[in-house]
Amino acid sequence: MDIDTAHRISATVDAVRARVGARVPSIGVVLGSGLGAFGDTLTGPKIAYSELPNMATSKVVGHAGNLCFGDVGGVSVVCMQGRVHYYEGHSIDAVVHGVRTMARLGVRAVLITNAAGGVESTWSAGDLMVITDHLNLAGASPLIGPNDASLGPRFPDMTEAYDPELRQMLREVARDEKVPLREGIYAWLTGPTYETPAEVRMVRGLGAQAVGMSTVPEVVALRHMGVRVGALSCITNLAAGIGGQKLDHAEVEATARSRREDLLRLLRGWIMKAGA
Repeated sequence: MDIDTAHRISATVDAVRARVGARVPSIGVVLGSGLGAFGDTLTGPKIAYSELPNMATSKVVGHAGNLCFGDVGGVSVVCMQGRVHYYEGHSIDAVVHGVRTMARLGVRAVLITNAAGGVESTWSAGDLMVITDHLNLAGASPLIGPNDASLGPRFPDMTEAYDPELRQMLREVARDEKVPLREGIYAWLTGPTYETPAEVRMVRGLGAQAVGMSTVPEVVALRHMGVRVGALSCITNLAAGIGGQKLDHAEVEATARSRREDLLRLLRGWIMKAGA
């Protein structure tokens, strides 16, 4: 962690508050590849990352790069419409700067979404998965370096990185909305290549059900700051060696968009429960 991290967060927070006033969002949402539609349903201020100090912008298709504000069922929400990735060449601090900003804005809980490859042969593209735990196989962490005690402890506990109560809320909303929901472990590799069949076999052997290129550093940063986290993967493709097809980002986006309505219902229902 860079020694100036806290100052950079404060500068971003001050710039946001200058635009949105004194509102304190209680719930945060991070929208992954092809999942940004929810941000467009919010009717509050929308600020481009490029207009905020220290906020990096993504060049990846499907990541609009906006900080969106609004209310869902009376719950104040801030939403990251797209994220930056470690594989784009950003520092790990830049990758988690957005969620750290949301934490400093006052959110009590964050739901992180992503597009992921499925490593279970019985699963299908379009399945939705609640993340129960993760494997950090990228060899990186936003906490490496000097620890800033104003953000969190030197050695944060990760026993319940994915909050059990928030996971249960997702299950309840999925049941009420009749949206099938799987559960599993998410493995983070850096990308930007899709995993080789051998890497997929390794990931599956280690106990993961999905693999992707994001989420884990954000979860670590939020838990370090004491913010509760839930996470949801859209299985946009079966990983290499399982589905038998060449992998393509356009397919990832198209599959994520195909689940738009189910995802909107899940997100709205979860926000109202978590923000109650």
